[in-house]
Amino acid sequence: MEFRVLGRDALTNARRGELITSRGAVLTPVFMPVATRAAVRALGIRDIREIGFDIILSNTYHLYMRPGVGVLKKAGGLHRFMSYDRPILTDSGGFQVFSLSSLRKLYDHGVEFRSHIDGSRHLFTPRTVLDIQRVIGSDIMMVLDHCAEYPVPEEEARSAVERTVDWARESYDYWRAGFDTEKQALFAIVQGSVYGGLRVECAERLCEMDFPGFAVGGLSVGEPKELYREMTAVTLARLPDNKPRYMMGVGSPLEILDAIECGVDMFDCVMPTRIARNGTLYTSEGRLNIKAARYEDDFAPLDPLCSCYVCKNFSRAYLRHIYRAGEIAALIYNTYHNLYFMKNFMDEIQSSIGSGGFPETARKWRAAFNRS
Repeated sequence: MEFRVLGRDALTNARRGELITSRGAVLTPVFMPVATRAAVRALGIRDIREIGFDIILSNTYHLYMRPGVGVLKKAGGLHRFMSYDRPILTDSGGFQVFSLSSLRKLYDHGVEFRSHIDGSRHLFTPRTVLDIQRVIGSDIMMVLDHCAEYPVPEEEARSAVERTVDWARESYDYWRAGFDTEKQALFAIVQGSVYGGLRVECAERLCEMDFPGFAVGGLSVGEPKELYREMTAVTLARLPDNKPRYMMGVGSPLEILDAIECGVDMFDCVMPTRIARNGTLYTSEGRLNIKAARYEDDFAPLDPLCSCYVCKNFSRAYLRHIYRAGEIAALIYNTYHNLYFMKNFMDEIQSSIGSGGFPETARKWRAAFNRS
């Protein structure tokens, strides 16, 4: 994997770049749709291709639970299994394990957890999660890390940082010794909760290892927005300029803009698809709740400035009707539109960086989403 910066904004740390993998190039900043269990909810792979995404994300924990490593190995990896030939990034599953606080036990060598499906016991270690991702065939793999809950006392956050760094070191050595490092890149994850000193320490210690990329974990998990912005800036200032930087679990346009201004290149989140299934849609004027009564006889397009299939063919009244009627088509159309929005939102940002237009682009979107 290679990464190069193609342009920079003169007033902020925003940059556009190109991430080159064996399965194709990805222009950044980029939003990755989440195909947790090898599918984006309510959409098909054909839709993802049609919208034009260059990379998607799947989850190691969920794929390990179902369909299981054996099935994926027989299938020849996730790309063949789901008939997707573009790059795939896989989360290590660490966040899912740690969110199952009542179902897991934490050790220095890994984390033991009970399946949320059948209660069976399993152990994730820095090596086993890489072994699973090897079978998956991920183009970009993530290390196992300790994502502390928020809020958390500083001493507990420090313990999570120590464990994260130790696991990253074991993961790095294991990856370098036994993987095709050109085809499967490995990213480290910076933790530290909302403690700036811990984030600086974690980032600096991880940067002593030559990971192909670095991620920011444990943010946008309930902390105040000002702390999110502060911790993002503190962390990004300590990460290498020549490596891709990935903000994990962020899908709000406003939070994405904040992170891009700090120099983040990659994003993922279930938010755009989840809120779509609940009737909330991203538009050029901010959020729109299609369930609202005022759209009952509104025959205008969902977003007159959007050129997606949904906006070109259906009115707000129709979309409201099928949502209230419980039609599956409502979930499909809403999800399609929100992901189309995210793709074009990121494309516009890419184009504006380096041309001098990024500050105005950021102002436009902040105005739209601050009033919605």
